[in-house]
Amino acid sequence: MASSLRHPFQRLLAYGRQYQRQAWLASLCSVLNTIFDLAPPALIGIAIDIVVDQQDSILARWGIRELRSQFIVLSLLTFVVWLLESAFQYAYEWLWRNLAQSMEHDLRMDAYHHVQGLELAYFEERSTGELMSTLNDDINQLERFLDQGANQLLQMGATVLIIGATFFALAPGLAWMAIVPMPLIVGGAIAFQKHLAPRYAKVRQRAGLINARLANNLNGIATIKSFTAEDYELAQLSQESQAYRLSNRRAIALSAAFIPLIRIIILIGFTGILFYGGMATAAGQLEAGTYTVLVFLTQRLLWPLTRLGDTLDQYQRAMASTQRVMNLLDTPIAIPTGDVAFPASQVSGDIVFENVTFGYANRQLILRNLSLKIPAGKTTAIVGATGSGKSTLVKLLLRFYEVNSGQITLDGLDLQSLALKDLRRAIGLVSQEVFLFHGSVAENIAYGSFNATIAEITAAAKVAEAHDFIMGLPVGYDTVVGERGQKLSGGQRQRLAIARALLKNPPILILDEATSAVDNETEAAIQRSLEKITQDRTVVAIAHRLSTVRNAHCIYVMDQGELIESGTHEQLLRQDGVYASLWRVQTGESSGSL
Repeated sequence: MASSLRHPFQRLLAYGRQYQRQAWLASLCSVLNTIFDLAPPALIGIAIDIVVDQQDSILARWGIRELRSQFIVLSLLTFVVWLLESAFQYAYEWLWRNLAQSMEHDLRMDAYHHVQGLELAYFEERSTGELMSTLNDDINQLERFLDQGANQLLQMGATVLIIGATFFALAPGLAWMAIVPMPLIVGGAIAFQKHLAPRYAKVRQRAGLINARLANNLNGIATIKSFTAEDYELAQLSQESQAYRLSNRRAIALSAAFIPLIRIIILIGFTGILFYGGMATAAGQLEAGTYTVLVFLTQRLLWPLTRLGDTLDQYQRAMASTQRVMNLLDTPIAIPTGDVAFPASQVSGDIVFENVTFGYANRQLILRNLSLKIPAGKTTAIVGATGSGKSTLVKLLLRFYEVNSGQITLDGLDLQSLALKDLRRAIGLVSQEVFLFHGSVAENIAYGSFNATIAEITAAAKVAEAHDFIMGLPVGYDTVVGERGQKLSGGQRQRLAIARALLKNPPILILDEATSAVDNETEAAIQRSLEKITQDRTVVAIAHRLSTVRNAHCIYVMDQGELIESGTHEQLLRQDGVYASLWRVQTGESSGSL
């Protein structure tokens, strides 16, 4: 992509066009603050000029000859200059910091919004910790540079221009002594920048790996404890942290050398002005006030440049982070939304798979020329051995993945033509891998139906056979379930997931092993509820336990991505094929394994 070939700073500027007015205003305040910040050396020079020359001072030549009046004017000028300097410092800090906060917020929101639009395959190939590092740490690094570094670079540039012009105006014969170090400093900065950039890119990469391991370990803390792998994981984290420290050390070794080298170059210019300017003043070729101004301005010109090392350090860290964030934003969305609106109220639920072939990236095909029909308002079950492709059908129906070939239609419309949000709003999914958010029971049931009342939440919980156990929790529906619902049992989590899907009240309900984590008694209760809620609704039931789907209108049997049998429970038993064999094993009529 052409955008990825541009320098990160160019990409940052392009992104920040919407903040152009605020950036210009902040820049103006920074420059004005620099002007008034450089005024005190001139005021000191005027003061010395008044003391030494008195009636012949610069203020006297402006018509203020009385000595007391000159000091009064000088005092008033000093007060105004310091007041304006302070005012513009407040203004630029307020503007730059708020600009940094606004840009950080918008960039994080844009990046997260983009991430939500990416296909599931993208997340399967990357660690959660690495993505968190980009969305949080890298964007925070950019904010730190905008908060301080951008203003420092701007003020340094303004300082060089203003003092350089002043030198040439007051003492052109000595100006070269202050100007000569500038190319050396700028050249050194550019050289350091080129060498620092890859080192800080490595630092950000290592930071992402540490975040990835921490996120992975915290999510799997129960497994770590059960296998007494604490020492092993500590050693692994130590290895990652050591690599991060070493990558930082390489960057620090270069960036730390910048300021001492700059000080040596500055010393040469400052010493030259001090010596030759002093000799010129003693010889009467330069006024004492002017010499004082030059000495102070030389210090004000050269010493602030020592901060260039820190600013450059911030800049390189920010550019490395910018590159990672912009690369994330440039990631193409492989599953774009369609443009056909299809509200859930208009969905009948007639689903057709036509010659569908699909395989996950870099893996063999899961489905091969699969064709099947799921009629509207009926319950259709899909059964088969593990790995036969049952759950893959659900992922394709929700467009978590795109088919390789073939077509899936809903009420005669190609899924790829439908607006993604409308498609997914029409489907309620109860997965075997239940995910609950860190929040209350009520909030988890109402997830996706955010305007639901507590009465509606309670009604859905009762249908899902969850109300009784919820009322037994410490604070009922207000009980916090913990991250990923870790405070609840597997069966309790699954019943909340069923309640969540029921509250959504979709025209299509998908039950992907919806009773896999519940006991027989709870399963029987849920089955009674499902008999009620599946009426006049399209239901797709993915099941391992055949007893849960025996009343389905049609049962499809899959094996290695192909449809091998179909019919009602009784029809399939009469066929005496794979389904009948599985049924006998599960009911204990014959020995064998699934």
